Amino acid sequence: MTYPVKEMIKKRKSVRTFDGRPLSAEHLKALEAHIGSQENPFGVPVGFRLLDAKEYGLSSPVILGEEKYLAAKVKRVPHYEIALGYSFEEACLFALSLGIGTVMLAASLNRSAFEKAIAVGADEVMPVASPLGYPAEKKSMRERLMRKGIKADERLPFEQLFFEGDFSRPLAESNTFSQVLSMARLAPSAANKQPWRAVVVGNTVHFYEYKTIKDSPLGDIQKVDIGIALAHFDLTEKENGHSGTYAAHDPQIALPENTHYIISYEREA
Repeated sequence: MTYPVKEMIKKRKSVRTFDGRPLSAEHLKALEAHIGSQENPFGVPVGFRLLDAKEYGLSSPVILGEEKYLAAKVKRVPHYEIALGYSFEEACLFALSLGIGTVMLAASLNRSAFEKAIAVGADEVMPVASPLGYPAEKKSMRERLMRKGIKADERLPFEQLFFEGDFSRPLAESNTFSQVLSMARLAPSAANKQPWRAVVVGNTVHFYEYKTIKDSPLGDIQKVDIGIALAHFDLTEKENGHSGTYAAHDPQIALPENTHYIISYEREA
C-alpha cells in the first residue's frame, strides 16, 4: 500500500465545501499516476479521468469551491457496479492521503456534461463523479444541513450488518473477520442507507445487498455502495497481511426480505 489504509478509512468524510485553491502540480501528478495503474479484484476495467471544472462546464448544486473533478466510466459487464464502487473509493482514499477531499455524486451533477467530457460509449455508464479539492476550514450551511439530514456521521450497529453461519446470529467481536468488517461498516453510501450485509462461514465471507433504492438506467447504485464497502474490507485485509479470492458462489442461506446475494470472499489459509 502507498498509504495507511485503516487510518484513511477512519478519517474519510465526504467533502462538499472546498477552499478554491488549485491542486498542486505534485498532487495532480500523483493522482494521475495512481488512477492510471489501478486494478480491482473483480477484473473489471474502470476508466478514470481528471477533469477541469471550468474547461468542461462541470458543476453540482451541492458543491462549493471545486476546481477539478474525478469521473469514471465502466462497461456493463458482470459486477460492474461493485468494481466501479471499489475502484472509485480506493481513489478517494488515496486522494485523502494527499489532503484532497472528495464526495461521490450520483444525482446532483450536470450528468450530460460529465458524460460528454469522458466520452461515455453506448455500452458504458458513468454512475458517479467526485469534486476534488482542498477542504475549506468551515463547511457551508448547505453541507451542514445535508449531513444532518442523512445522519452522515452515524452507522447502523455492527450486529445488524454482520452475521455468522446465517442471518440469525450476529457475528462475534472475537471473529477473525470482525476488524475488517468494522472497516467496511464505515463506508459512505447513497443517502447513508448502508446496504451491505455479510455472513461469515469459516474462512469465507458472503456479501449481500439489502435493497431499499430502485435501480436507475445506470444500474443499481446500491451495488456501487457495496463496492465501496468491499474496498474498505479488501484493502484492510491486504494491509493486515491477508489475501483471498472473490467469486459468485451463493451458499443458499435463507435470506431476510429485500436481501440479495452479491459475491463471496475466501481468505487463503
